[in-house]
Amino acid sequence: MRRTLLLWLCLTVAPVLAHEHMTMAQEPPLGATAAFDAHGRLWLVDAGDGHVRLRHSDDLGKTFSAPVPVNAAPEPIYAEGENRPKLAFGPQGEIYVSWSQPRARPWTGFVRFARSLDGGAHFTAPVTVHHDRAEITHRFDALAVDSSGRVVLAWVDKRDQVAAEAAGKPYLGAAVYYTWSSDRGAHFEPERALAQHSCECCRIALARTPQGGVAAFFRAVYGDNIRDHAYAVLRTDGGTSHAERATYSGWHIAGCPHHGPGLAIGNDGTRHAVWYEASGKPTIWYGQLQPGQRAAHAQAIASAGASHADIAVHGTTVWIAWNQVDAQGDALMLRHSDDGGLHFGPPRALANSTAAVGSPQLLLHDGHAYAAWNTASGFRLLPVGDAP
Repeated sequence: MRRTLLLWLCLTVAPVLAHEHMTMAQEPPLGATAAFDAHGRLWLVDAGDGHVRLRHSDDLGKTFSAPVPVNAAPEPIYAEGENRPKLAFGPQGEIYVSWSQPRARPWTGFVRFARSLDGGAHFTAPVTVHHDRAEITHRFDALAVDSSGRVVLAWVDKRDQVAAEAAGKPYLGAAVYYTWSSDRGAHFEPERALAQHSCECCRIALARTPQGGVAAFFRAVYGDNIRDHAYAVLRTDGGTSHAERATYSGWHIAGCPHHGPGLAIGNDGTRHAVWYEASGKPTIWYGQLQPGQRAAHAQAIASAGASHADIAVHGTTVWIAWNQVDAQGDALMLRHSDDGGLHFGPPRALANSTAAVGSPQLLLHDGHAYAAWNTASGFRLLPVGDAP
């Protein structure tokens, strides 16, 4: 019965009308983030029993160490596919973890952060990274480290919506704010607004640029609830960041589809992206972002039943992974390109699950690509191919 209902939601209602509060609370918390450190060790961060938990594996995910609690004192934690704990590494082996903490009122949250300077043995007490402490949405955090070692955090924020409503002015969606730390996460700069009118509950994709900075790709709101995407480089040098429209699907929807995009930037500067829209039929799109213009080489990657795609690039090889649901269960699907995203091979299934699944991630290490897939029956790391 659950599978039939889930299939119906994925193929019809959910892609169009889903809000964050419509997610299935009965499902296990499958929001997790996996990442390789500079030495090839695999790390996994997830949540359970009020703790963000960190584990590592030296055999590509076959076995894991005992979990280390990132937050010593338990607290509420968002741990869904779009709003899951995040993990990143500093240039000196620092381990950085962020997450969104639910507050008392529905759909509110604070963005939390903790760090380990001893290889994950101990973590500092968590801090809230934003100065604004209103009990509103500060959620859907995204975490990255730039080439100078700065810790960069971005999130969805509703302070400007609240201010506009108090002044009797209309305001669609939320906003995107960000902050950064130049001292290994000891202190964070006062947060800055990146863009007004973003989607309320779609994840933000961050990727490092060839110049060493951090770029953001996120679902924005244009005009009367046109839910397309914007791209911006997050300035940490005192300059002003400018978000530019980067997709032109024209999807008109009066609500957040809970479907954030993916971004991977090649060494040549090509901005490879995947995103979801359902203005005609539900579709995962690939394209190369040209901010201010339509994406180049745009092509449909998957349609009905496909969701939550991720993307990775190494040289001229591009991989795209996503979840595909049908009446038999969920499949982890993959397509790849050997010519820099101009053409993609046919889809192939990497794994299947009859249990609940989280959103997939694509990871790169030493020229090898892997898909990380957290399911109710266990975490899986699947090799997807080698880069030439």
